[in-house]
Amino acid sequence: MASENRWGTFLRRQSRFVVEVELDGQPILAHLPNPGRLEEVLEPGRRILVRPAPPGRRTAWTAVGAALDRFLVSLDATLPNRAFPAFLEEGVVPELRGFRILAREPRLGQGRADFLLVRGGRRLWVEVKSVTLVVDGVALFPDAPTVRGRRHVEKLAALARRGGEAVILFVVQRPDASRFGPHAGIDPAFARAFLEALAAGVAARAVVCRFDGEELSPLSLLGPEDLVLPEAAPRMGCTSAGPPLPAAGSPSPAPRTPHRGRSTGPGPGAEARRQPPAG
Repeated sequence: MASENRWGTFLRRQSRFVVEVELDGQPILAHLPNPGRLEEVLEPGRRILVRPAPPGRRTAWTAVGAALDRFLVSLDATLPNRAFPAFLEEGVVPELRGFRILAREPRLGQGRADFLLVRGGRRLWVEVKSVTLVVDGVALFPDAPTVRGRRHVEKLAALARRGGEAVILFVVQRPDASRFGPHAGIDPAFARAFLEALAAGVAARAVVCRFDGEELSPLSLLGPEDLVLPEAAPRMGCTSAGPPLPAAGSPSPAPRTPHRGRSTGPGPGAEARRQPPAG
């Protein structure tokens, strides 16, 4: 509950999933539900929102969010996946209206996707990516090299080449993004896989959200005209954020209602350019 949340001060990152926070003048350890680097977010002296952990866990607290400027950034990388069913129900991505969730974490090749949607006889595979890094208004993924993330994208590309339909949905857990794209400077292998997926027919969209310490509230939907791609994209035949998603009526603005779920817890520069609207 929100009343259980407490404000502390970030001291240091002890390990990948544990941070040290000063709370009421004393250092405490908190679980960090995010494997990313978070270097631009977790700076010494930053105000950190923490919450009591469930009984029996080694760390007595969970890091929930970090205060940046005038807004809060969610630190929970699992929150976007928990938010997606409500996003789908509320029509946050207009092209997905009419779809329902057939399976969660369905098998895809030797691995798994996040969701398998169905509408009539049409199936659509969805991979959800949590984004916390925004530079000069561009939401960038990943903020650390991710072999697992690259493999997910490669499997979606293989599926698309066989005639399947798939979308990568980036959920930006902070409100200051107006564009999105792969972070080639951090993980060039992921960026290449992402470009190949677009060329194969995988679609990409991003939902920009506000986080209040408990819930993600969708603010805007970013599409092909908002995608930032590495300079190699034109040579690979990538000029947009993939093909149009399966239409379900006339597009309309994404709603700005909260998803009702709860948290448990350098810019692209010369490497990238703004892509023109697809079409």
